[in-house]
Amino acid sequence: MIQIAEMLPPVHSQLWDLVAQCGLTQVVGALDFDGYYGAAPPWSYASLLRVKNAYEDFGFQLAVIESRPPLTRAKLGLPGRDQEVDTVCELLDSMGALGIGVWCYEWMPVLNWTRSSTTIRSRGGALVTGYDHSQMRNAPLTEYGEVSEAQLWDSLHYFLERVLPVAEAARVKLAMHPDDPPLSPIRGLGRIMRSVENFQRLLDLAPSEMNGIALCQGNFALMTDDMPRLIRRFADKIFFVHMRDVAGTAERFEETFHDAGQTDMVACMRAYRDIGFSGALRPDHVPTMAGDDNDKAGYSSIGRLFAVGYLKGIREAVYAENPQG
Repeated sequence: MIQIAEMLPPVHSQLWDLVAQCGLTQVVGALDFDGYYGAAPPWSYASLLRVKNAYEDFGFQLAVIESRPPLTRAKLGLPGRDQEVDTVCELLDSMGALGIGVWCYEWMPVLNWTRSSTTIRSRGGALVTGYDHSQMRNAPLTEYGEVSEAQLWDSLHYFLERVLPVAEAARVKLAMHPDDPPLSPIRGLGRIMRSVENFQRLLDLAPSEMNGIALCQGNFALMTDDMPRLIRRFADKIFFVHMRDVAGTAERFEETFHDAGQTDMVACMRAYRDIGFSGALRPDHVPTMAGDDNDKAGYSSIGRLFAVGYLKGIREAVYAENPQG
């Protein structure tokens, strides 16, 4: 059965308590970049051991690491990239030694997930994020100037050739997150993980049982109008799931409540059941609801609790249709 998890910071907060009270036992964790557990590099065994123990001492199982060492030089193919790749290799070795089986990474150069608004009014006045590419066409270049998609494919190939043997030895799955939004270029920066065809190219670029996908439904919903079919297509290459939804197109969209977007979430849950996916699913970006502040747009605590309850409900209904799924 698919496992519903939540993304929690590596240090205890009230959100840990709320998630536990919702009945979740799996966690998607982060590296200790702030040094809460000592001065060791966050990708080292010593640091990751303390992070893992903090989660597990609270009663959670650490299923996925979803934060990354610095990778700008590696993505852009700049001098110093080998040192950045070395930190990833150390992280994978540490994860393997500690039995943490999935690392979620991405290949968005310089800019991570990008929005043009974080204050769109949604249902009942909840605030959601959105993106309008027409407002970004004239945005200035970053300090790195123009970066071609060919550069990114070359740097990704170099990266995978270095890290996949380490991942295979450590038995850690690499789950590639799609570009958010799935458009290219943005501010002169090419973006390559933006289409179903490019994800197939990723898998073909470096065939390995450890080379796979973080299927973020909010992004893939802007690449395909048949999400259940996509889930079945990639099947055993799906290592990790973000379940969220949007309304619109890649050029102009807004995020939605989990029960109010353009994706048939129940049909998606059936697809995960049918392919036998038993890994972690976490609800991603959520509306900021009344009683919460919007300083971390997309990550409202109250919005997360709504999402967890909704996903638990549809999982119970779907798996009751086929108890062996």
